[in-house]
Amino acid sequence: MAGTADYKVENGTIVGTTVANSGNTFLVTEKEYGDFILQMDIKVDDTTSNSGVQVRSHYDAAGHEGKGKVYGCQVEIDPSSRKWSGGIYDEGRRDWLYPGSLHADAQNAFKNGGYNHIEIEYIGHEMKTWINGRAIAYLVDTVDRIGFIGLQVHAVSKTEDAGKKVYFKNILIKTTGIRPTAFPPGIYVVNHIPNSLSSYESRGGWRLLFDGKTSNGWIGAYKKTFPSNGWEIKDGEMRVQSSQGKESANGGDIVTKDQFSAFDLSFDFNLSTGGNSGVKYFVTLTENNTGSAIGLEYQVLDDSLHPDAKLGIAGNRTMASLYDLIAANKQKRFIHPVGQWNTGRIVVYPNNHVEHYLNGVKVLEYERGSAAFRGLVAISKYKVWKDFGESAKGYILLQDHGDAVSFRSIKIRVLK
Repeated sequence: MAGTADYKVENGTIVGTTVANSGNTFLVTEKEYGDFILQMDIKVDDTTSNSGVQVRSHYDAAGHEGKGKVYGCQVEIDPSSRKWSGGIYDEGRRDWLYPGSLHADAQNAFKNGGYNHIEIEYIGHEMKTWINGRAIAYLVDTVDRIGFIGLQVHAVSKTEDAGKKVYFKNILIKTTGIRPTAFPPGIYVVNHIPNSLSSYESRGGWRLLFDGKTSNGWIGAYKKTFPSNGWEIKDGEMRVQSSQGKESANGGDIVTKDQFSAFDLSFDFNLSTGGNSGVKYFVTLTENNTGSAIGLEYQVLDDSLHPDAKLGIAGNRTMASLYDLIAANKQKRFIHPVGQWNTGRIVVYPNNHVEHYLNGVKVLEYERGSAAFRGLVAISKYKVWKDFGESAKGYILLQDHGDAVSFRSIKIRVLK
């Protein structure tokens, strides 16, 4: 292995030490690995420290203004109260790919104060992680096929935090005769292959609502067929075309032919500059209104340039919000800029608990039909619609708000 002076070996254990204002440090393998099963035990001295394991990673000598940069997927070791250990971060490149909060039930798998057993499996395009035998993250990604393995000690900015240690031992790797390990059912998969499902997703009940090629399964809202204009299916994308911001004045909204009650819905969207659209759910098409059909809406918006972001109450019309009702609580780092794909997710549980996610991070939750929900409706634009948002089932809708927006990888799993 090759690395920096911040690492040493003591009694068969690699010990990394934090250094203030030094940047992240890495101890990396001389050899590159493609498919493998990797195991090790890791202990972190302090909850202010941070660590990780790089896989299929690379080094750019010219990066960071000539100081060099490591980039590639990293399995997070996070002893802080955030508890994202086992999540997957793309060091020096795409930021978070699988935030630890995506699998909230497993966030307590990492135990502070002692060694934790880490297992990483990377076979083909599929990467899985375990901590202390608990399944954590499942990523399908095509960016890297081979690269080095590295042990990271995260930088600290305060001098008083320097000197904290991270311990790595019992490091074992297997590269031949390996087969995928079974993952328990029900864990969300971040799948970066557009309009596709892994075999694990298919077995778990996921299905594509858009096949990437046709409009099968969709019709125009208040229509009997798919719109003949205003929507385009091209390059694996479902695109609503611009009509200079005129709501539903071109092709109009489109809805699924099927209705849903409790479900887990995931979709990618790509906004044009200043774009506005939305993904609505529990759409009944009983209102016979003009303009966009009525339903609960996951807002799809360019917050920086579209004026709607400044309307409503306390940001409740911004990206990923429950439109005009509840603002999305999101950090800017988790908003991908215009021209890049964002991933939205809506989870409606059988008990009417609802969650919105943006790029893997939960940004809001509420109880559909609760007194609090009805109170928000009463001061919103929806107050004129009786029992708004409380239908037992409804259609999924993609909105034509008059701006160019693309959708792909629209998939759903019925919850029981």
